[in-house]
Amino acid sequence: MTTATHAAAPTVGDQGPDHLLAIAERVAGWASPGEEIEVYVARGDETDIRAYAGEVESLTSATSAGIGVRVVADHRLGFAWAGSLDESVLGETLAEARDNATFATPDEHVQLAVPDGVAAVDIELWDEQLASVPTTRKVELALALEAQARRADPRIRQVDHADYGDGSVEMALVSTTGIRSSSRKTSGYISVGVIAGDGDASQTAGGFSVGRGFDGLDPDKATDDAVTRAVRLLGATKGPSGRQTVVFDRRVATMVLSVVSTALSGEAVAKGRSFFAGRIGELVGDPVLTLVDDPTDPRAYGAAAYDAEGLACRRNVLIDGGVLRGFLYDTVSASRSGVASTGSAVRGGFSGTPAPGCRALTLAPGLEGFDENGVLAAVGEGLFVQSMTGVHSGVNPISGDFSVGAEGLMIRDGRLAEPVREITVASTLQRMLQSLAVVGADVEWLPGIAAGQTLAVDDMQISGI
Repeated sequence: MTTATHAAAPTVGDQGPDHLLAIAERVAGWASPGEEIEVYVARGDETDIRAYAGEVESLTSATSAGIGVRVVADHRLGFAWAGSLDESVLGETLAEARDNATFATPDEHVQLAVPDGVAAVDIELWDEQLASVPTTRKVELALALEAQARRADPRIRQVDHADYGDGSVEMALVSTTGIRSSSRKTSGYISVGVIAGDGDASQTAGGFSVGRGFDGLDPDKATDDAVTRAVRLLGATKGPSGRQTVVFDRRVATMVLSVVSTALSGEAVAKGRSFFAGRIGELVGDPVLTLVDDPTDPRAYGAAAYDAEGLACRRNVLIDGGVLRGFLYDTVSASRSGVASTGSAVRGGFSGTPAPGCRALTLAPGLEGFDENGVLAAVGEGLFVQSMTGVHSGVNPISGDFSVGAEGLMIRDGRLAEPVREITVASTLQRMLQSLAVVGADVEWLPGIAAGQTLAVDDMQISGI
């Protein structure tokens, strides 16, 4: 077993967001005349455990804390960060951000967020009990998950891994423009990967369960998901070619929506990197399509009360009844487009700077579930895609080109039929949105920026390799 532990500076301790706010306010108070300062302070804890062959293969426990400072002076932006909250580091980080600003190119749109009057929604994203769960219970859960998956089906030849992970993060943001916010969030997950076999055939698949804390994790769900996905693809053959309706599994639909989300960024639009550019008010999808980013929904994995610039998160309707209604903006991209921020800034912690993006993208659910009485029955004949490969290279959010590798099962008479592999599924994102046939009612909040729900798209090109 390998074990790794990393401890951050003891300055923060367990004093919570209020202590982080005090640090951020103190640094912001060092502003000089003629400059604006934004101070982002965060701390977090993570635990990751991997079980393999009945033993703990690795256990990692890490604590991190740090500060990110943005300085705006004469329309120049400087940024610096440090992975420590030691007193001496705070002043050094501010000084480095100031120095970096002197080398920046002036930009009239560079500015910090200012309060816009939108009140933050009070959502609870913190599981108080997570910190009290001993590491031994977390280890036991990972080991039990691996054992459960191994005995779940006689066709399971090997459990590739069984993982447990959790994390907590607290943050505070203060700026000289009047922003003052703080929040905290916990999350947990378990995942298991299995290898199923039948004769010379073998298939791999994974399953998982996520929640805000330890008690919300469901090993039965993770195991059943992994085993079902692996076993039902045993004996897969090369798929057919032609034009068919394609039904995307919830996990796959999440990937598709995540790509679409990049084209809904106000920054991408301003830079001409979106196939939605210049199409506000146009019909860009089937009337069944209503797409919303709502970080105020506590069920969402990316839920948040405040965005990465300290503005209140809010519900943004992007496509309504197939009509494009708007894009997501942070302060700078909004200024470039002559509009107001939508409270949609995201950032990769204290070491990153804000940019517009989705946190909790979802489609308005339809009436159909997934089973033979739902989406499958409505489709009748087609292809069910369980997994995709080549998304990063085969999908272009600028042009909309879509061509990916896939495996899954054929749909015949409204039921899942023979498994298939080595298929290419192709179209364009524009055509897919216009050809959206069924939106499932089976919404599941998954890790990432988009919820999962079954989607059926008509008239896609299927090519057996």
